[in-house]
Amino acid sequence: MTGPISKEEWETIRRDSMANLDDVIDSVGLPSVLLPYQANTVTLLESTACKVLFVEKSRRIGLTWGLAAYAALRAGRAKEAGGMDAMYISYSQEMTREFIDACAMWARAYASAAVAQDEFLFDDTDPAHPTETRQIQAFRIRFASGYEILALSSAPRTLRGKQGLVIIDEAAFVDSLKELLKAALAFLMWGGQVVVCSTHNGTDNEFNVQVQDILGGRSKFKHLRIDFDQALHEGLYQRICLVTGKEWSPEDEAQWRQDIIDFYGDGADEELFCVPSMGSGAWLTTPLIEARMTIDPEDAPVIRIALPLDYLQRPKLERDHLSQRQLDMIKEVLEGLDENRQHAFGYDPARKADPAVMTLLSIDKVLTRRAALTVEMRNVPFAEQKAIGKLILDNAPRLVGAAIDATGTGANLAEDLGRLFGLHTEETPGGLVWEIKLSQTWYNENFPPLKTAFEDGAIHLTRDAEHVVDLRLVKVIRGIPSIPPERVGEAGAKRHGDFAVALVLAYFASRMQWHEYGYQAAPPARSRFEERAQDASAWRNRADDIDGGFRMASARRSRGIF
Repeated sequence: MTGPISKEEWETIRRDSMANLDDVIDSVGLPSVLLPYQANTVTLLESTACKVLFVEKSRRIGLTWGLAAYAALRAGRAKEAGGMDAMYISYSQEMTREFIDACAMWARAYASAAVAQDEFLFDDTDPAHPTETRQIQAFRIRFASGYEILALSSAPRTLRGKQGLVIIDEAAFVDSLKELLKAALAFLMWGGQVVVCSTHNGTDNEFNVQVQDILGGRSKFKHLRIDFDQALHEGLYQRICLVTGKEWSPEDEAQWRQDIIDFYGDGADEELFCVPSMGSGAWLTTPLIEARMTIDPEDAPVIRIALPLDYLQRPKLERDHLSQRQLDMIKEVLEGLDENRQHAFGYDPARKADPAVMTLLSIDKVLTRRAALTVEMRNVPFAEQKAIGKLILDNAPRLVGAAIDATGTGANLAEDLGRLFGLHTEETPGGLVWEIKLSQTWYNENFPPLKTAFEDGAIHLTRDAEHVVDLRLVKVIRGIPSIPPERVGEAGAKRHGDFAVALVLAYFASRMQWHEYGYQAAPPARSRFEERAQDASAWRNRADDIDGGFRMASARRSRGIF
């Protein structure tokens, strides 16, 4: 949060921010006044499916300005066109005043009839203490449609008895977000809508708790994430240059970006890049992990393969013998899998320091994921790893997906297996094999659903002490479940959370639910003429065969063979 500023400074900032708006509209046109991320937010809110939207955002990217455009659209419409009152709530009076100013500007741009823009006081009465009534300053725009935009205080009581669109801005900084959400979500019963947007304010903040529930699949609310770099890619600095009359260049933008990051210092991740701070603990507790390890190793084996260090220097016959033994062992397990269950595959390739891990999950009728097979490989060349992966993908019953870490050395393996089983890309969405580039963003989107499965008892794993170590190694770093750089274990047998990576990949693949559809065209019906022609041809061929047989028999008799 920025420090307080004087009234005069605020007036200057507001005047400057609005001064060139007409020039901007003239330059880019009204539909293009909104930058893509602002327009996408408005488009999503316009859809009937979006009742509640949570937005993680960078600071000062103008999203509030885009939400003001949406509020003016809603309040300016007639009831039959989806019109409704719009209420804006934030933690500071300056922000509410800014929002009302922006809504008035949008109303003029839309040529909507705004009857009045005023400031008023309302009584804030606490039902628990009715004698302690205080007056709260609020701001309002009335429209000819009969609806209005209200900028209110963040006290949950201010929403009681109201109905419409609620926008809670910088929600992570209001006094009681949980209670405020209770009051706001009641609007949904009569067709209302709730928008909650904010920069982060720590991992334990209610805003981040709600976001993690959405990402983990516990909540059905919609979610958007707009960080500083996305805003820049979609024209933030170019728009700043347009408004201020400055010539844009990539060099100036790069320098401006770095200056902003330097200004925020250690807080840049949270303030600009949507990464909540104050998180460095374990992602899963040991009791929770062990509670989900309910499967005996005999029922879902963990096969560990460690080839000799001089494996590649040994004769081919010996190499084939060593690798075939491993393949036979894996194939025996695959032949015993339940053919009525779907299966999903995750693969974390490695070659030297860490083990390569493949894990196969089965999916039962109630969508519980269960370990079916895990293969860990040390000093196994990539060709042999690929052969093992091919064996599993060929024989896993009803395979619905295969996700492979293609960040580094795994890219070639993922590509080769994709050639065999179909590579999933935007151009070929029917492919079975997903090439996953592991990143903080991918972890942030895909570790929460796996944690939800642990907490809800929707996953069961093989009892294995080393897998406990791998899962415990996942830490919440800057608010995101991540694999820290340090390795654990004895020399020559170090681990780096490898099973955890393979497991989250397999769980991701199980959620994608790839299905194969086959189609074979029926042969076209033959006409009677074609059938007669084919029958006649068959009789001619038969007659030729018989005639040929007679001629051969006559020749043999003439040579005295019979």
